[in-house]
Amino acid sequence: MKKPDAIYATPLDEIIDFQFDERVVAVFPDMIQRSVPGYSLMISTLGILAARYAQQDSFCYDLGCSLGAVSLAMRQRIVQPGCEIIAVDNSPAMIERAQQLLARAAESRVKVSMRCADILDVKIENASVVVLNLTLQFIPPAQRLALLRRIYAGLRPGGLLVLSEKIAFDQPARQQFHQDLHHDFKRANGYTDLEISQKRSALEKVMIAETLACHQQRLHAAGFGFAEVWFQCFNFVSLGALK
Repeated sequence: MKKPDAIYATPLDEIIDFQFDERVVAVFPDMIQRSVPGYSLMISTLGILAARYAQQDSFCYDLGCSLGAVSLAMRQRIVQPGCEIIAVDNSPAMIERAQQLLARAAESRVKVSMRCADILDVKIENASVVVLNLTLQFIPPAQRLALLRRIYAGLRPGGLLVLSEKIAFDQPARQQFHQDLHHDFKRANGYTDLEISQKRSALEKVMIAETLACHQQRLHAAGFGFAEVWFQCFNFVSLGALK
């Protein structure tokens, strides 16, 4: 049973920057489902994407894996022989819990290796699929292009990068439209205005959202000739970029 997220349910004297610590890990399944519109559909469909683009005897990377939902979705769907999933997160608490969840999952021929490391330090090699699912937004903007270029260099020809992000909008009316709908989504899932406001303050300096055009331009600058939106729900978008 999922532990309910009540981290921001009471007024806080000081709102510190959001971090993926033990408190967040304990409630993360509830938090992500109630905060990200279409999350379950996005995760299950990522497994289908991985199954199509995974290549024999290659690595599939889940960068910023949190509790391993993407890794498990890929593991369930991939059938190409010799594939190995490498799941990386810089939160020791996340990796510890993800390893427990992996141990409980159904057996599969696809090996999953979980690493506690900074994704900026991880070497990408012999990759056919790389997933950045709600991860790049936590990387400082000045470091994002270099990361995408390393991913591009480590992908095999025909390899796939999946980039899922909360996006911003240049036009104030569009930004307000999507922001209001996202907040309504959270309210419909039981979050109060206090919780929404306090979490937004905690994320303000940690999670930097950019426009869809900015992401597409950066992907092209990294070398990807194709970057297509395959999923969007309110201000959450996922793109598939091919090498």
